Amino acid sequence: MSRTYLTTEELAIRIKYEPRYIRETLKDALFIEGIHYIRPFGGRRILYIWEAIEDFMSQASAEVVPIIPMGKGRVCNG
Repeated sequence: MSRTYLTTEELAIRIKYEPRYIRETLKDALFIEGIHYIRPFGGRRILYIWEAIEDFMSQASAEVVPIIPMGKGRVCNG
């Protein structure tokens, strides 16, 4: 299975969000390291796995999950 790796800026263009919002809010709140993104060679750079994010977005829109808003813009899936 081939994977498409995207930088934060490339992902922002595809999902129509600001790169800063992806880095500060979506990463670690919704996207999981090792599933939705990786840090190649143990570095600081982050590469997002497009197929995993695309699957996650389509599953999340199909499910109705109660969401509890929390501080700093995070959410708790209850």
